Amino acid sequence: MAKELPTDGSALKKIKVASRCFMGLSHLLYLREYVKGSLFAALEILFICLLPTSVTKIIQMITLGDPHPELPVRQRDNSVFMLIDGMLFLSLIAIFAIVYVISVKSAEKSYKKYCALKRFSDQKNALQELAGSSFTVLGLAPAVVMLIIFVVVPLVFSVAVAFTNYSAPDHISPGNTVDWVGFSNFKTLLSGGTNWSVGFGRVALWTVIWAFGATFTCYFGGLIIAVMLNEAKIKFGSVFRVIFILPYAVPAVITMITWRNLLNGTFGTVNRTLMALGLISQPIPWLGSPVLAQIMCIVINLWAGFGYFMMLSMGSMTAISGDLYEAARIDGASSGQVLRKITLPLVLYQTMPQIIMSFTHNLNNFGIIFFLTGGAPTAKDSSTTLAGSTDILVTWIYKLTITLLKYHYASVIAVLIFVVMAPFAIFLFRNTRSYKEGHL
Repeated sequence: MAKELPTDGSALKKIKVASRCFMGLSHLLYLREYVKGSLFAALEILFICLLPTSVTKIIQMITLGDPHPELPVRQRDNSVFMLIDGMLFLSLIAIFAIVYVISVKSAEKSYKKYCALKRFSDQKNALQELAGSSFTVLGLAPAVVMLIIFVVVPLVFSVAVAFTNYSAPDHISPGNTVDWVGFSNFKTLLSGGTNWSVGFGRVALWTVIWAFGATFTCYFGGLIIAVMLNEAKIKFGSVFRVIFILPYAVPAVITMITWRNLLNGTFGTVNRTLMALGLISQPIPWLGSPVLAQIMCIVINLWAGFGYFMMLSMGSMTAISGDLYEAARIDGASSGQVLRKITLPLVLYQTMPQIIMSFTHNLNNFGIIFFLTGGAPTAKDSSTTLAGSTDILVTWIYKLTITLLKYHYASVIAVLIFVVMAPFAIFLFRNTRSYKEGHL
């Protein structure tokens, strides 16, 4: 039949119909690509064999099982496993759909090549072409499959949990089933009047304040130090650079625990030193007052993180041509004008993507808050929500999952963080001048 194929393209419809009816059918019947056609056909046969199991798993994902209190715990329906299994099989269907489209496109491409050459390739050349064209696909396929299984599926699972009642004490599998509840979790956290909504609003507001404060204090603190070291022409400037980078180089866990002990309101070294010098008469609750604790979080983060931006700014300054500074001085510009008109704009141009990345990082900067304050001190709603005055959203998520086992609320918060931050970060990044091609 392959010899009777017209070379004017009129058989393209027949090729499309056969390839869509069954993967690899056009390759086997018309295009003489027996190896490729056999591989595509084997994949569809395998998928058909797995189809009943896939349908069962997807139905279980939709229902999430039924409670069977009369059965032992191990024999009851595990809603979480059903949800994960259903998503895995949905991923399998998605992969099959992608391969199906590839098979149809491959058949069309092979027929167009046949029309151009007016003949079929011999089997040896066909196998060589198949090996060459499929090398990239076969090389990337394991990585793509692993990405879907270990990245995409967990992300989708986390999102799905936000629409369930997966929480202690009544809906923890396998002892009890989990149910779909729609947007009720979102309403609980976002609508006013409950401790959960009050706690979420308070923590979200502080998270934004913390992210802005932590980012810009570190950036401008590092920039100021970099300008001073660059302009002062200190003889041992490299020594100061090493000293200033040390807080950033030390692991954050050690740094924060050390500062936590130093700022202890009862026996901390800071209070004892200030009292010994006669500067204060009573201990200052550095981490015991909500406002003061929040301020100290930003200050300690500045101490620990300005060194990174100092080195980043100094690296950007070395790329600025000395001719610009020389021309500015000839024109009579002062040091302040040179800083505002030349140094700062060019450094900002180079480092704006890092500022955006640092801002998104600080929104989820778990270590600084957790190891410095642990979220303390408590707030009015802490007895219910367990969210302290210095908790940010990510540390609150940790408490919700590890301590309270409120997985549904933790998932809602994670979804909201992504929904708000992903477009925001993409928009800012795409609108930075360093991202766009063009002139300064």
